[in-house]
Amino acid sequence: MTEDLKKHILELLSKDTRFDGRKLLEYRKPLKVDYNISINAEGSAQVTLGETVVMAGVKLAVEKPYPDTPDAGLLMVNAELTPLANPDFVLGPPDIDAIELARLVDRGIRESKIIDMKALCLEKGEKAWSVMIDIIPINDAGNLFDTAVLAALAALKVTKFPKLVDDVPDYKQKTNKALPIDDKKETLSVTVFKIGKNFIIDPTIEEASIADARLTVATMADNTLCALQKGGEHTLTAEDIAKMVDIGIEKGAELRKAL
Repeated sequence: MTEDLKKHILELLSKDTRFDGRKLLEYRKPLKVDYNISINAEGSAQVTLGETVVMAGVKLAVEKPYPDTPDAGLLMVNAELTPLANPDFVLGPPDIDAIELARLVDRGIRESKIIDMKALCLEKGEKAWSVMIDIIPINDAGNLFDTAVLAALAALKVTKFPKLVDDVPDYKQKTNKALPIDDKKETLSVTVFKIGKNFIIDPTIEEASIADARLTVATMADNTLCALQKGGEHTLTAEDIAKMVDIGIEKGAELRKAL
């Protein structure tokens, strides 16, 4: 980014406006959720937020439970960042950005306890359902964090179990049995960015690149706070965090309407 563009963005923020004309705490449009976009996944969704597009797919398998949770199912989240979404992404093993994106999605789902993991157990210590969520950005125009979380939640909501034949999933036969999800614990995240003295949401790539710090605020349907994740090189004061959490809770309720 050139210094002139950075200066222009900062001047606009000081006037409560953005480079694309939005207010500081305004989402891009359209904000749209499309369900069941893949016939091969047990659950899938695509979220469009402005020009950012993210797909999420859920696969279910029968695995052996972890030794420390022998009576519970398993949860895994993977994110794949490819040049299709952003020319800055490169093919190969997950880099730090892909790992952070996957962990952020995982943390909100895990900490909210939206999925009854014990209901996924088939045989204690031997067999349990594994829930695998794949996050695939189609176009990265900023704010992958919140878009990915929304896509993952939407995909989980429409996931159906495949038929079990001798404890082996038959993926060609789907049942009407949904995941054991508690709607009251639906978790969404709002990432609040601090740029100078200003706080913004849903940043473009250019805005995110000049941010001092960010805080991802994950909340459940009743606005209960379930996870926080800080990023960026600069520190945040207690006052900053309190304000960013308040913004996250308020805008989370707005984002939830898309479901």
